[in-house]
Amino acid sequence: MTEMQRIGVLYGGPSSEREVSLLSGAAVLEALQSAGFDVCGIDVEPQRMGEQLRDQAIDIAFNVCHGAFGEDGHLQASLDNLGISYTGSGVLASALSMDKWRCKRIWQSAGLPTTHGILLRSDDAIPGTLSTWGWPLFVKPNRGGSSIGVSRVGNAQELESALGAAFAYDSEVLVEAAITGKEVTVAIVHGRALPPIVIQASGSFYDYHAKYIAEDTRYLLPSGLGDALDGKLQTLATQAFAEIDGSGWGRVDFLLDESGTPALLEINSVPGMTSHSLVPMAARAVGWDFAELCRRILDPRRGG
Repeated sequence: MTEMQRIGVLYGGPSSEREVSLLSGAAVLEALQSAGFDVCGIDVEPQRMGEQLRDQAIDIAFNVCHGAFGEDGHLQASLDNLGISYTGSGVLASALSMDKWRCKRIWQSAGLPTTHGILLRSDDAIPGTLSTWGWPLFVKPNRGGSSIGVSRVGNAQELESALGAAFAYDSEVLVEAAITGKEVTVAIVHGRALPPIVIQASGSFYDYHAKYIAEDTRYLLPSGLGDALDGKLQTLATQAFAEIDGSGWGRVDFLLDESGTPALLEINSVPGMTSHSLVPMAARAVGWDFAELCRRILDPRRGG
């Protein structure tokens, strides 16, 4: 791209992650404006997005519209139909990254390590085999983000309540065995895996409050895992991203067990760009300020 092109920062939208997306959009918009780009913000209305983009004469879309519509392939398909280029992954990778279960199955078929889980639909009986997994378990909407609707459950009674909470957000729910160890994330920008970050939440897990509100969540960067494990995680993140045809930028999340063995958790194809967000944090570790990160996401010629 050139700095003469008009950029539309797409944010907001209809999903349960709207409030986080508004924060991400405001931060990206301010950064690009301060860097001298011709840029405007668009609070996405799916039914009239084409009109919104045409009214603003947008050449390229910087997408930070999180969750349903913005991150699941629908927005990407609309932009493809309009002939407008955009940041991040295309339709296929966006849909797969939002669908945790089917993404997991692709990784498994490629021989990549993943967390152990099953998919349930609203009319399914709770399998008796879940009791053999041990407690706790994690219950989450299959297609969602920001830990909205996610629960950590410690017994059968809590499991039924957690399933109800998750089904309020999605017709498919993923139940996963817990891994006792560390949560780690690796950002990717145009083929470059940035330094891993170890996340230490003060609560029982890294939930919505820990991500966006709490001030006592700790982020270890350098990770303290050692160069060998850092490198292994970066390689796995790159492989996992490539397996679903990811492009542009994204973030790959892992769980490490107590021996340091990694398991892929999920991919975020449109990660947060707020003051608490992880991709800007990893970018700072390699010397990119927020505006430089935004420029690199926009322009693959700048490299990762």
